[in-house]
Amino acid sequence: MADYKAPLRDMRFVLNEVFEVAKLWAEMPALAEVVDADTAAAILEEAGKVTAGVIAPLNRSGDEEGCQWNDGAVSTPAGFPEAYRTYAEGGWVGVGGDPVFGGMGMPKVISAQVEEMVNSANLSFGLYPMLTAGACLSINAHASEELKQKYLPNMYAGTWAGSMCLTEPHAGTDLGIIRTKAEPQADGSFKITGTKIFITGGEHDLSENIIHLVLAKLPDAPAGPKGISLFLVPKVLVNDDGSLGEKNSLSCGSIEHKMGIKASATCVMNFDGATGWIVDAPNKGLAAMFTMMNYERLGVGIQGLATGERSYQSAVEYARERIQSRAPTGPVAKDKAADPIIVHPDVRRMLLTMKAFNEGGRAFSSYVALQLDTAKFSEDGAIRKRAEEMVALLTPVAKAFLTDLGLETTVHGQQVFGGHGFIREWGQEQLVRDCRITQIYEGTNGIQALDLAGRKVVGSGGAFYKHFADEMKAFANGASAELAEFTEPLKAAIANLDDLTAWLLDRAKTNPNEIGAASVEYLHVFGYTAYAYMWALMARAALGKEDQDAFYASKLGTARFYFARLLPRIHSLTASVKAGSESLFLLDAEQF
Repeated sequence: MADYKAPLRDMRFVLNEVFEVAKLWAEMPALAEVVDADTAAAILEEAGKVTAGVIAPLNRSGDEEGCQWNDGAVSTPAGFPEAYRTYAEGGWVGVGGDPVFGGMGMPKVISAQVEEMVNSANLSFGLYPMLTAGACLSINAHASEELKQKYLPNMYAGTWAGSMCLTEPHAGTDLGIIRTKAEPQADGSFKITGTKIFITGGEHDLSENIIHLVLAKLPDAPAGPKGISLFLVPKVLVNDDGSLGEKNSLSCGSIEHKMGIKASATCVMNFDGATGWIVDAPNKGLAAMFTMMNYERLGVGIQGLATGERSYQSAVEYARERIQSRAPTGPVAKDKAADPIIVHPDVRRMLLTMKAFNEGGRAFSSYVALQLDTAKFSEDGAIRKRAEEMVALLTPVAKAFLTDLGLETTVHGQQVFGGHGFIREWGQEQLVRDCRITQIYEGTNGIQALDLAGRKVVGSGGAFYKHFADEMKAFANGASAELAEFTEPLKAAIANLDDLTAWLLDRAKTNPNEIGAASVEYLHVFGYTAYAYMWALMARAALGKEDQDAFYASKLGTARFYFARLLPRIHSLTASVKAGSESLFLLDAEQF
């Protein structure tokens, strides 16, 4: 497998030339004091070094060794504790954290690039700091000042880790039926009792403490999702002076044996009257958790992109070196027995598909990150509200579309290797296995599609969708004639999505099955159209520079491939949506 190299040139292109992020930061006082283009470049350069040099070399060995459970204690693979210490000491756990508590204070659009690098290097490793950063978000946004002061500095420093405890054996997507209980105590704390499953980083040997965020119900809680509260439950209790005290009444009952991400500890966590403290108000737990979820779901989408990028780097290197057969037009490598497989049209189809999805995904994930930054840092109420609605609309697309395409991309990378792609030593099959979970956790992609179609599009009466559609149309209609080869198909794709959205809004009024039947294909039509917008933006930034720099020529060639060979997928998907829900219900349950 090729050594991982952070795609810094492409990241700089997206940030500086496509989105001109420094101008946006300068307009937001909270960011203008913290970050500029030079600071961002230096951060990404250093992140590239630590991820490629320290973390990437542990990817395969971590997969081979996996995590080990022994009487409640979990050990990570060899090299992980040392690499985590290096990563934490560099400040990377707190790259997007609040500076008041020791974080770097970087905007999400910067931490998104760091997330891509660490997850490309080693997805299992990347999950540990990701869960910590997510827990910090909820604590910082919703916890009392006392809890923030007590826990955030050590969490941002990586000295303590974080976990998110939602799922129970009987309650996955439907969190309203959780059974974990929280009993109030005279001193203001709570006793937490219940079992949580699928808890990433619930127990490990990377940090001296783990701070669990646990969803539970108070004795008088109303039924359903409105009765959920959020609690901070440390593995080791923390004394008033900040030192560690007694171990809390919780334990890891086992770890899961999984298809992929084997070096990530996926735990069954038992809370046996563990001491915890409420985050935010009673029965407001889901709102506090979803502060974290919008960021985490984008982060999971980035994991799909990241595994695709790692697969692409290896596939390109292999395709340039592996010789098999001659090019259809005659010998290219005349001094060799055969030509490198990169000359063959089908190999090029796979590589270009991977390249187009990765670069389109990097632009789209950065775009969504910018919406998060705008919603958080803009001082203009109207701009902030629009950004919040854009985040709501685009988050399920970012999570589901990037990970669906991530799996397709890793499979293409494996296929480029032929038989070697099926062999563990070459590394490509691990990326397929690792990527697969990204379509499942943090809300399955089917649930993301239902969220997009049902809550965000139909639920807003199309208002959220209109923000994004109007922006795309304004760009396409205002573009120069030189961009017509990109903007004309973009206009057609937007018109198709407009029509499909109107169809969905209309059909949903009379048939409750229509949203669920249409949702996955609708999300994909939305995603391909959004990528068309990203590729048109990138083409605008590259056009006219292709003769000076091969990077821009490559960018334009990939854009042309996207519009010619990938965007047309929207037509079959649209036909599937408009076929309606009726055919899904022609069989009784017994007939399956």
